[in-house]
Amino acid sequence: MRIHPEPLTTPSAAESSLSDLDVGVVGVVTRLQMPDAAAERGRVARLLELGFLPGETVRVLARGPAGGEPLAVRVGDATFALRSHEAQHVRVARLGDIHR
Repeated sequence: MRIHPEPLTTPSAAESSLSDLDVGVVGVVTRLQMPDAAAERGRVARLLELGFLPGETVRVLARGPAGGEPLAVRVGDATFALRSHEAQHVRVARLGDIHR
């Protein structure tokens, strides 16, 4: 898979990283942020393969101890555990709060 170095969509002032979403908040993927380091680009490719694509809805289901890692994240019908450094590449627009 070839990864384009440009953002997949135009950045928005209302977007944040997936790692910044609170538990229970729903967001929509706006783009994946391409890292500067070539070694990190594999992470973005993995996220794309897992389904973190622009337009997909995402929700943080849980966080590790003391609000830390890993993050349990739902994208589509699948649930994944992501580290914060992985989730930071996924840029999202907040849609709302499902539960607390």
